[in-house]
Amino acid sequence: MPRLKPETQAHRREQILDAAERCFARAGFHRTTMQDICKEASVSPGALYLYFASKEELIAGIAERDRKQLAEQLRELSSCGDLLEALRRLASHYSIDEPRHKRVLCMEIAAESTRNPAVGEIFQSVDRYVTESFTRIFREAQEAGRIAPSLPPDLLAQVIVLIGDGLFWRRAVDPDYDAPAMLPVLMDVVTKLINPVAETAAVLRAGKPKKARQNS
Repeated sequence: MPRLKPETQAHRREQILDAAERCFARAGFHRTTMQDICKEASVSPGALYLYFASKEELIAGIAERDRKQLAEQLRELSSCGDLLEALRRLASHYSIDEPRHKRVLCMEIAAESTRNPAVGEIFQSVDRYVTESFTRIFREAQEAGRIAPSLPPDLLAQVIVLIGDGLFWRRAVDPDYDAPAMLPVLMDVVTKLINPVAETAAVLRAGKPKKARQNS
């Protein structure tokens, strides 16, 4: 059997992970079989097992891929001069742009993490990474005067993660959930939470044109 080129191997691996995501979201972790994933990915069992020996390894692969994607987005958030706009783009990506099956999959992994120690370790590792990353970003923003000094960065990070968890859950279970309508309300709440000074300034800016018109 000829050896595949590295780029072909990488493409095949992504193809398998994409198929596993769809299968787990559609049928759940326990009901999905490796054969189901083979069929979804259009690969043979032998080809699948060259990359992943078990469903737990597939979950680990999915989690690591998502962590790398999130890491890139968090780097952009950290380097962005407008923290609130960066948070809005991040929320838009995960609550609107990503396919709904990704949110269903997150709920499936979270549920499985309470029963399966291997999956639980993966879930906790990603959760710690997200919380620690937000803590660092918020601490740096606070030092730069962009976040209220009274807010502990670590607790603020946990609050933001909890809000994100709620948004993910709602999009996964509620077909009528209107994420685009919710986003501006969410960002209004987050702005008031992390930087009331910025919120006050925005209100004052919004009021100036009205005052000018009244005096004209």
